[in-house]
Amino acid sequence: MVNPLLAQHELPVFSAIKPADIEPAIRELIERNKRKLETLLAARDDHDWDSLLQPLEAMEDELAQAWSPVSHLNSVCNSEALREAYNACLPLLSEYNTWLGQNEKLHSAYQTIADSTGFNQLSRAQQTSIEHALRDFRLSGVALPAAEKARYASLRQRLSELGSKFGENVLDATNAWSKEVTAQELTGLPETALASARQAAEQAGMSGYRINLEFPSYLPLMTYCDNRALREEVYTAFSTRASDKGPHAGKWDNSALIEETLALRQELAQLLGFDNYAQYSLATKMADSPEQVLGFLHELAEKSRPQALDEWRALCDFAQEEGADKLEAWDVTYYAEKLRQKRYQVSQEDIRPYLPVSRVLPGLFEVVRRLYGLEVRELADFDRYHEDLRLFDILQDGVPVARFYLDLYARAKKRGGAWMDDCRVRRFNADALQLPVAYLVCNFTAPVGDQPALLTHDELTTLFHEFGHGLHHMLTQQTVAAVSGINGVPWDAVELPSQFLENWCWEREALAFISGHHESGEPLPLSLLDRLLEARNFQAAMTMVRQLEFALFDFRLHLEWGTDEFRGVQQLLDEVRSQVAVVTPPDFNRFQNSFSHIFAGGYAAGYYSYKWAEVLSADAFSRFEEDGIFNRQTGTDFRSHILEAGGSEAPMKLFVAFRGREPSIEPLLRHSGIQ
Repeated sequence: MVNPLLAQHELPVFSAIKPADIEPAIRELIERNKRKLETLLAARDDHDWDSLLQPLEAMEDELAQAWSPVSHLNSVCNSEALREAYNACLPLLSEYNTWLGQNEKLHSAYQTIADSTGFNQLSRAQQTSIEHALRDFRLSGVALPAAEKARYASLRQRLSELGSKFGENVLDATNAWSKEVTAQELTGLPETALASARQAAEQAGMSGYRINLEFPSYLPLMTYCDNRALREEVYTAFSTRASDKGPHAGKWDNSALIEETLALRQELAQLLGFDNYAQYSLATKMADSPEQVLGFLHELAEKSRPQALDEWRALCDFAQEEGADKLEAWDVTYYAEKLRQKRYQVSQEDIRPYLPVSRVLPGLFEVVRRLYGLEVRELADFDRYHEDLRLFDILQDGVPVARFYLDLYARAKKRGGAWMDDCRVRRFNADALQLPVAYLVCNFTAPVGDQPALLTHDELTTLFHEFGHGLHHMLTQQTVAAVSGINGVPWDAVELPSQFLENWCWEREALAFISGHHESGEPLPLSLLDRLLEARNFQAAMTMVRQLEFALFDFRLHLEWGTDEFRGVQQLLDEVRSQVAVVTPPDFNRFQNSFSHIFAGGYAAGYYSYKWAEVLSADAFSRFEEDGIFNRQTGTDFRSHILEAGGSEAPMKLFVAFRGREPSIEPLLRHSGIQ
């Protein structure tokens, strides 16, 4: 039987992939690619796009198509056998990518093409991909002496292993904690959360109710549960995951992994001639320097913190009025929700009945139709890895231009959070156009019994956020893989389309068809909508400084590690909190030990990107506020200049082409209600 990962498929055949298939397939593809590339390099000296770079792209795409479903399955259907096979491939892929990045003959061939007279005849996308490749050769240590090249390779391999292990520890620590409780212990929880807890208990063969650390269980409990002792217990378990504290202290402790990761990142950066990893990170981003990033974050903090302090004092005063002697970390969300309800008479649970997935998805697709003239059509017959998985076509004038998988609900063995990843990239494959395909993943509360899945407004914005990423990948008009979709887009610009699409979740005209009661179909009542919009910026400054806390901690961690001034990871986090935070967590809190964005994802020295891109997205949306939120020409311009361009041009150039000027910070502050 042919290994399914070695056969060509339009879409992944998930059900046919077995853990035993994975390592042999990846190993064979890597070795095959190495042989092909060496043959191509030896064939001639006057390399050009068609003779070298086009076949190289095809080889890389074949490997990506094999690895993509494996990586995805490891995140959404994790098992011991799959994890073992996945981890076995990480050093193979790391070694291969280092081999490519340090291949002097390949680097020389790229440089020859860049220096040739034919370079100017290439498309802008082709030119940009070559320019990026030459930059990446330098960042891969192509010019290093042999011993340092070998050290770079070992650093890359070990960092890949550490990132994977960090994420596994967070997943295992999350899955390890659960508790069987009674209805009396859950007083205050809305019926939707109680129903999910009942269903979780039934699925586990328990009586009563079962709570855990997955977000659809954790957040309602912290928001609504009157049982303060239970809130404290759950908060403690959640905030100490994968650490030396809490109910599983030391079992999946990421502390040593954090220290080793930071040390190896610093060594890698210095090996390449940078002073620190923050400088290395910025070599591929919009921001020019560490000073620019820190100045940007401190400016936002300076403008936000006074209002955040006012919001915090108001919350403390309210909690005291409600009988709380002292506001602890496990009380903050609970009393914030009570204060929100007192001020605005609206809660997330009030909104939930009006946001069934069966209404929200068509509403989302209608937004896309009005903005870009696209249709979305669901497909019924395809290969699934889980019954929750759905597949859709995106059509332009009746013709499919892209596809996406949708995996909406939380479950055991599925990584938490929400994300978009690419399954297929838009490019020419044997003279045929390969359509882009995306994975869109969330962790919402699943349907319970006969009741459909109902979203909170926060979850609605999460769905729109990830679909914005998906549109960036799927609506690209590029056919050069290296700059197609999100490829080649600087990390601090990649959040622009995602944060941009969230704005429609707050617009009356859009909510009129996005919302609809799951029983009656009635749109969100005007009185409830008014209160929702009034509450939009409730504690917005507190939210702002919380994100700035994460961003400053991440960036300073990678800027200051190894210097004489650096006193430790926890000490730096405490210092950042003293400067910008208004909520100080308890000493046992180990937020950093589950900060997967920077230790198991791509955001190292780049978490600031969320706020950086939010400035871009708020300013981009301000043009829609001026022209009309469904103005087709404005939508066409955004699609043309931002979504279709992918990574083919510098993001500032693309933004200016759309907005007519460079971005301003003012729309973000205005949208956040920060004066």
